[in-house]
Amino acid sequence: MFSIPGKQAVTMTDKAAAQIAKLMGKDGHKGLRIGVKKGGCAGMEYTMEYVDDVDPHDEVVEQDGARVMIAPMAQMFLFGTQIDYEVGLLESGFKFNNPNVTEACGCGESIKFDEDLAAK
Repeated sequence: MFSIPGKQAVTMTDKAAAQIAKLMGKDGHKGLRIGVKKGGCAGMEYTMEYVDDVDPHDEVVEQDGARVMIAPMAQMFLFGTQIDYEVGLLESGFKFNNPNVTEACGCGESIKFDEDLAAK
């Protein structure tokens, strides 16, 4: 795990925590697992899925009734990320403020990480 004692792997804004807790309660899910996968025009994409069972290898972050699990392969890419939830005129959704991202595509769906981080 890529944790630092006393510091959570990711943080959530109040809006993100409220939305995640709402989604968890809707169908009785245990939380939301976030990760990354290869794809998109910049090379990587975030993934999000409902979780009904907590994997013992996941990094678990809980805040105000919200539970986020970080997939093991994604932990080094997501460490230090702030998860936000934005509501706009045309769309609403989660936004990842990730200090590890070196580039992002124009649509905001695809990201690129430092080559040294990706090689670890």
